[in-house]
Amino acid sequence: MKDKFLAFSAEITAFTTFELLGTGMADDYLAAVTDVVGKATVEQLLSAWDRVCQSGPALEENLRREIFGDEKLGPIARNIIKLWYIGTWYQLPYAWTQSFGALEKDVTFVVSPAAYTEGLLWPAIGSHPPGAKAPGYGSWSTPPVIPAIP
Repeated sequence: MKDKFLAFSAEITAFTTFELLGTGMADDYLAAVTDVVGKATVEQLLSAWDRVCQSGPALEENLRREIFGDEKLGPIARNIIKLWYIGTWYQLPYAWTQSFGALEKDVTFVVSPAAYTEGLLWPAIGSHPPGAKAPGYGSWSTPPVIPAIP
């Protein structure tokens, strides 16, 4: 399940699986998502991802339609993006809860202290997390350089 989760996460975050593994957060994020929505729902999401991957060259379009456009899976997929970028799981929308039921552990929370420092937000904007992972002496003297989007 972890490999599929990483492949899906790489596609939706625009980071490579290597970069995602480098954060050290893959196991924690998969565990957090599974803990909140349940193993069956995570498997449903990853099965949908498998179908999207097998659908041919229209991967991006099928991803939007089959996962992000799905009433149940879309909000979860969007939360996974937020998880990777800022390390926070956000409570699912009210409409989701009304359709699929309230989940006991579905509350807004930060996955771990490391989630803040390892968030994809920082490399995406070419910066560092304030108060953690200092960039080095004198680095403040030049403006940050935003990396080119591949």
